[in-house]
Amino acid sequence: MSLIIIACGGTGGHLSPGIALAEALHARGHETLLIISRKSIDTRLLEKYPHLKFQRAPGTGLQSKSPLALLRFITSQTHALLHATRLVHQRHPALLVSFGGFLTLGLALVCHLAHIPIVLHEANRIPGKAIRYLSRIATRTWLPHGISLPSLPPEKQRHASFPIRKEFRAHPRDNARRELGFPPETGKLLLVLGGSQGAGPLNEWVFQNKEKINATGAHVLCVTGPGKSTAPPPSKAATDMIGTNPQTRFIPFCDKMPEALSAADLVLSRAGAGSIAEFITCTTPSILVPYPFAADNHQQANAQFLEKLQGGKIIPQEQLKNATEEILHLLNDATALNHYRENLRRARKNFSWHPMLDDITHLAAQKMGGRKTSHLRA
Repeated sequence: MSLIIIACGGTGGHLSPGIALAEALHARGHETLLIISRKSIDTRLLEKYPHLKFQRAPGTGLQSKSPLALLRFITSQTHALLHATRLVHQRHPALLVSFGGFLTLGLALVCHLAHIPIVLHEANRIPGKAIRYLSRIATRTWLPHGISLPSLPPEKQRHASFPIRKEFRAHPRDNARRELGFPPETGKLLLVLGGSQGAGPLNEWVFQNKEKINATGAHVLCVTGPGKSTAPPPSKAATDMIGTNPQTRFIPFCDKMPEALSAADLVLSRAGAGSIAEFITCTTPSILVPYPFAADNHQQANAQFLEKLQGGKIIPQEQLKNATEEILHLLNDATALNHYRENLRRARKNFSWHPMLDDITHLAAQKMGGRKTSHLRA
């Protein structure tokens, strides 16, 4: 049985597709090892998958261009390189799959030197630095549909959608609302997702406008991110059952995201590639507020893609404070929301990542076949 290492930690946008891929490969008889960061959010998400093997690895991203930040980055990447060297020489993987980010560099370099095939997946519509640099030594680079890297020959780059975990599916709206403690009979539901980095402005917008939103009869569920809530924690009763009166609930983390997206009439969110893939999967209309400090402004490109599909619309962060009436109008515009949902359903039909899964399985089999041949010759 071949071992496939999957480097996917650091952010939910990397870890979630890594889990999806690991489960699919496991079903095909492959052993997988997920390489995750030492962040608590990585461990929390993986607690739901006790059957998957994972290993925490050292390493941090470059937080700024200051000399101290650069020194910390170099030190952490040196530790990551040593960790990768030990791992590869002990486990002899058939393949490395990486979803980008700061955990990629050391593993990719060690695997390249050991002649182990490398497969990269880029979810954003502007490829990140790690993917751009490492694609030169990768066997295959998978990119979003319509995106290419001019520096790569065509046979080295292919196209696939974002890997979605198998349990991530749309639920009946009323069932999803009951599961979350919201009444299915009354009130629209606005779901607000700020992500791990840019939650502050969206949380603040909810806190400032919650009375106005509730006055229209709508509920709000705001996923603030750990330690980022601007509101006092809700009582246990409010957490267990919101009741029939329109209210706003702040929670730091949502373990039931498919239910949350299925229950919501509209989501106000950042524009991460993983989030957009989940909106398409659950056909949830969205208002996207691209994180303005994202690398290469890639969230703006992601948001423009969904807006072009007519599955949502963009509101720049600097306009958010003055956009409350616009958001409330869309939340209560059944015709517009149904139009968005129909467009998302059409987009979902073409939203497949299985060609990437087939390719990874083929490359791993080729590598293992080569090892057997070498062994016989020896």
